[in-house]
Amino acid sequence: MEKTLCILIGFFLIVPTLSLAADKSVHQDKSGQTKTFFVKTATMHAMGKVIKISDESIKIERIVKGDLEIMEFTLDEPAENICVNDFIKIDYRGKKGKLVALKVTKIKFTKP
Repeated sequence: MEKTLCILIGFFLIVPTLSLAADKSVHQDKSGQTKTFFVKTATMHAMGKVIKISDESIKIERIVKGDLEIMEFTLDEPAENICVNDFIKIDYRGKKGKLVALKVTKIKFTKP
């Protein structure tokens, strides 16, 4: 009786150890892979009145919380159909300390 009891206890101790040893090899294969993460910069927007425009840059003034603010953006391609004193919306990103305009659209006001 003692012999079968020792065999049963040994069996219950050895089988879980073998199954855990088999699981570790599977986890080691997956841990060798590396994941790459791409950081996407946020797109911001500003609305205001054009005070200066050229082929390379555009300067607008806007009112933020009662204060007048002047912002200057660099353009990848010249903006079409935009003149001084037009109200525009600019979608932009910050790259290397400069504000780069991605999209420039003219705002059309309608009467209610």
